[in-house]
Amino acid sequence: MTLETPRLLLRYWEESDAPVLFRYASDPEIGRWTGFPPHTGVADSRDTIRKALSGPLCFAIVPKEVAGPVGCIELMPYSGSGSAPSLRDAELGYWVGVPFWGRGYIPEAAEALLRYGLVRKGLKTVWCGYFEGNERSRRVQEKLGFRPHHTEPPTGRQPRLTHVSRLTAEEWRQRHGGSDGPTE
Repeated sequence: MTLETPRLLLRYWEESDAPVLFRYASDPEIGRWTGFPPHTGVADSRDTIRKALSGPLCFAIVPKEVAGPVGCIELMPYSGSGSAPSLRDAELGYWVGVPFWGRGYIPEAAEALLRYGLVRKGLKTVWCGYFEGNERSRRVQEKLGFRPHHTEPPTGRQPRLTHVSRLTAEEWRQRHGGSDGPTE
């Protein structure tokens, strides 16, 4: 499956994407804000594609004017703190390589994926979090209509505060004039 926006293709990751994934995922800035350790080699990136980037709604973000992926976006099952996983709730995760920060790729990709999840797949709520200090991600979530919901304290795995926001299907429809939003 591929989703398309005016500037982007969202497509499944391929093992042949490992060198370009390594180029961006080896940057410590990506790890700092995603909570994942920087990739240490192309083999590490290939393994990540096989194991972590193979979900049914995990997509490589490919700008139409660039030869390969520059980031990742995914809707995955949500099992937030203290709640049981729900088939109607999902978590939005994303990142884009540092050279592509500030180009609006994440909001554009997220709108397409949110439309697919909330309208086509019938999700009820999408959750999204960001670490304390990640103002870029906070602004992306605000642009998309997410509202602050709660803050999770630091843990052994994530030693920083995590701010969690949510967007309901109804809120999404209201933002888009009651319609399903732009066509794909």
